[in-house]
Amino acid sequence: MFKNTKASTAADSYAGTITAPEFPSEVTWFNTAGKNLSLQALQGKVVLLDFWTYGCINCMHIIPDLKKLEEKFPNELVVVGVHSPKFEREKSDEGLANIVQRYERKHPIVNDRDFEIWRSYGARAWPTLVLIDPVGKIVGSLSGEGHYDTLDRAISALIAEFDANKQLDRTPSNWQSMQVIEDTFLRFPGRVLADTKNDRLLIADTNHHRIVVTTLAGDVLTTIGSGEAGLKDGDCQHAQFKQPQGLSLLNDNMLYVADTENHALRRVELGTDRCAVSTVIGDGKQHYLRAGVPSDGLNSPWDVLVKEGIIYIAMAGQHQVWVWDIDSQKLLPYLGSGREELRDGAPSRAGFNQPSGLTTDGRWLYIADAEASAIRQAPLYGEKGEVTTLVGTGLFDFGDRDGSGKNVLLQHALDVDVYQNQLIVTDTYNHKIKLLNPETRQVTSLNLPDDTFDEPGGLTVAGDILFVADTNHHQVKTITGLDIDNKQQALTAAPLNIEPKAAPAQ
Repeated sequence: MFKNTKASTAADSYAGTITAPEFPSEVTWFNTAGKNLSLQALQGKVVLLDFWTYGCINCMHIIPDLKKLEEKFPNELVVVGVHSPKFEREKSDEGLANIVQRYERKHPIVNDRDFEIWRSYGARAWPTLVLIDPVGKIVGSLSGEGHYDTLDRAISALIAEFDANKQLDRTPSNWQSMQVIEDTFLRFPGRVLADTKNDRLLIADTNHHRIVVTTLAGDVLTTIGSGEAGLKDGDCQHAQFKQPQGLSLLNDNMLYVADTENHALRRVELGTDRCAVSTVIGDGKQHYLRAGVPSDGLNSPWDVLVKEGIIYIAMAGQHQVWVWDIDSQKLLPYLGSGREELRDGAPSRAGFNQPSGLTTDGRWLYIADAEASAIRQAPLYGEKGEVTTLVGTGLFDFGDRDGSGKNVLLQHALDVDVYQNQLIVTDTYNHKIKLLNPETRQVTSLNLPDDTFDEPGGLTVAGDILFVADTNHHQVKTITGLDIDNKQQALTAAPLNIEPKAAPAQ
């Protein structure tokens, strides 16, 4: 906690008393032109350390606050992202480099893969924020999200105090951001949805903030969204999304979109003369469900699923699954207490951990529970039953191990779909696709080369063809030769050749 969290008087001081530990030398830095950064070199600046791990939704939630603070105090504040990774995959410099670009983090980032900086500052949770004054003393720390006002007040007070003492350096920092990867037609695509009836593939082109519609062969039919991040309704050419993810069709002409960073549910009318986008729920702001208070907004929706007049919403930011009744237009929490935990039981008392993918076989709802590296099963809305865990044992139990039940280890699985009588899973941080039998709980990896995927975010089945959003490769890949008996002799994966032949919809 900070010493002074209320409006300060002239006698108040935010100055720290304990010297901040220096950064170690044997670490990898990003956005510093390949140079190691030291706190000594930042003397005269207010420094804000952000301890984060890149799969954590709460860590994602504070990025807008950090950017807002950087814009308000461009020459006085330096934000340093200390990436202390939870998952084995997150230790990778390559993986972190992708995330730095994906979330457009421009300030210095250090890969604290061995938790050396984490331990030296006594961090206990993701995210943790540590404020350091211009002479290198620790002001205090805060955990969790939603601390913009406290930080704004403390930083303003530090600037005033140390400026008066002539100890403030307002020299522009001019950080050199990483070289931007070559822009491709798709950029970090998060989800795909096959519509075999109409020979369509819908792709959440996440970092281009749009939806791309192709044939199943890859010929582009149209794009939905201007490509500029924002929350704007209207015709499909000018509408705006922000990091869209999950997609689900109500019918041939109505598409629903989990507009993740807008905290919104969007609707796209596809089959009319004038393609149009509208907002069903959300106002661009993050909303929280409070006890006894109905919510009229969302919290980082990551997936949507339409089933019999109900829209299921994977509310990753609230660790729940919500439902939207299309007819009554009621928004209700359905699965999960909101506590981040792996707990089975009654729908409202079960615990989830950043649920990110949804599917159904018509009898059960299946959920990819990402932070627990688990696949969960739950009754459809209005049906009787309890939440159970098919595979996965806890928030910190992860790895890459096939087998059955509690012997299985996944690593941050983001999506799930139904293939015949089995489930098919994106084991995202293991860069694999796996089959899961919900009856026996047996898990088997598809037999493909290790470099086929790089953090695949989503998948969809069209007959015997599997389409995969190969997120960090900026591609959609197809898998053919699927064999339900898992013989897999003819299993083949290849990029979908997407040809942008059509102009955006009018």
